[in-house]
Amino acid sequence: MVDRFCTKCTIYGMKTISTTDVRKNISEIIDCVRETDSVFLIGRRGSPEAVLIKFPTNFRSDVSDITNVNAYSSSFEFLADEPDLYSVNDVRK
Repeated sequence: MVDRFCTKCTIYGMKTISTTDVRKNISEIIDCVRETDSVFLIGRRGSPEAVLIKFPTNFRSDVSDITNVNAYSSSFEFLADEPDLYSVNDVRK
């Protein structure tokens, strides 16, 4: 289902959907994100403009929107396979 919506399948290594495809298939795309935790870039003419991610499962109104997305969503689990750039010692500096 995911590849059906990819026109330029990757920008920055992420699945990309054109705004035209989003307009035509928004319900199916949202279902795909909700059910598979897929993350999509939405863009025009090969240029990304927005990111579509699953809504955080434990939304907290006392923190910012971006904190909710980062801390309580599974949207960034794909980064688990990325190499660590910093060690714990780097963070403590």
